Amino acid sequence: MASSASHPETLSATAAATAIRDGALTSEALVRACLERIAAREPTVHAWTHCDPEQALAQARALDRAPSAGPLHGVPIGVKDIIDTFDMPTRHGSPIYQDNRPDADAACVALCRAAGMVILGKTVTTEFANRHPGPTTNPHNPAHTPGGSSSGSAAGVADFMVPLAFGTQTAGSVIRPAAFCGVIGYKPTFGEVSRVGVKLQSGTLDSVGMMARALDDLPLMRSVLLGIAPTPIPAAPRAPRIGFCRSISWPAIAPDYQALLERVASNLSARGATVSDAALPAAFDQILPAHRRVMTFEAARNYAYEKTRHRDRLSSVLRDTVLAEGDRCSLEDYVAAILLGERLRDHLNGLLADRFDVLLTASATGEPPAGIDATGDAQCNAVWSLAGTPCITLPAGTGRNGLPLGVQLVGARFADARLFETARWIEARLA
Repeated sequence: MASSASHPETLSATAAATAIRDGALTSEALVRACLERIAAREPTVHAWTHCDPEQALAQARALDRAPSAGPLHGVPIGVKDIIDTFDMPTRHGSPIYQDNRPDADAACVALCRAAGMVILGKTVTTEFANRHPGPTTNPHNPAHTPGGSSSGSAAGVADFMVPLAFGTQTAGSVIRPAAFCGVIGYKPTFGEVSRVGVKLQSGTLDSVGMMARALDDLPLMRSVLLGIAPTPIPAAPRAPRIGFCRSISWPAIAPDYQALLERVASNLSARGATVSDAALPAAFDQILPAHRRVMTFEAARNYAYEKTRHRDRLSSVLRDTVLAEGDRCSLEDYVAAILLGERLRDHLNGLLADRFDVLLTASATGEPPAGIDATGDAQCNAVWSLAGTPCITLPAGTGRNGLPLGVQLVGARFADARLFETARWIEARLA
């Protein structure tokens, strides 16, 4: 109760919603505390591209007068700036869209409003959720990247500016920045959350995900976005079967992070989990190049307008690398990459049905790199984006520079609720 009154911005979304429902907190007080935190920290963190305090407070006051509309009534959320909002600009991290004012909300935003949530503002994205970074810094050390492309969302949640934020993931844009900023990131099963009103890079890969500071927040947000009754994560689920997956990106992972992952696997085994190796077969050795071909081929076509009408306003990394690669990729190579991804999906469907409840793997290649001119390596996430599996990253410690490291949990497709349950068991034993 004291925490609600003195520092409501530090509450999880679940705790804040409970306090609002019980009358111990108002939405206006919560939003005001978040805005005060933004005012104090934004000059360093640069998480927001649009945040109008009066607009946010007006939403909160209206919700305080209204009956509860959902499990997160009165709770604010940040919206990645490739997701449309009818009452705020959507700039896509690009000078092409500096004056862009959408006529309608994206489906995920409309569902949040209908459930009584406050749209606090728009968070910084890399250019079109690709590789060219914005100004956001890592709240744990501003000399380091927060990751991307959902940079502002991860940093804003980590720095207590907002309890929840939307991200999107094509390669590693939810899981990696969440891990870099020391928060929980969740990429749902591909296709489960509507992408209507979200700037499309790859129809085969793009997913809407979210960042939070508490695992309990994820099923509540999922219920809002899917229109289902919220189901709490069981308090004491059974010990899981864990596949420790070192393959694909293991050689690229920093040695201290490799050691942390080994310790986590060993500790979970000692606490009752069944842990065994889960290397991917050699047939999938080319899965990362396959992901790259799918992403660039589709991006080169989905950004046709920007590429043909505003070419000189695109960053060189997008124009001359990503889109140029996509233009060079043949239809035959693209189709072969799609088919390899489908074989991977089928393999994982069997693996996660017959042998494992979850795969345990790296969230990134290590700690967030120094500098904000790049957002880090996405290879530890791209394989799972191509497979369409749900993924969660949990904070798991720090590296040699004292910056966050996470563990990534990969679940079976359309078994997101079971992934939450397994994540609960693992989270309780990570300490």
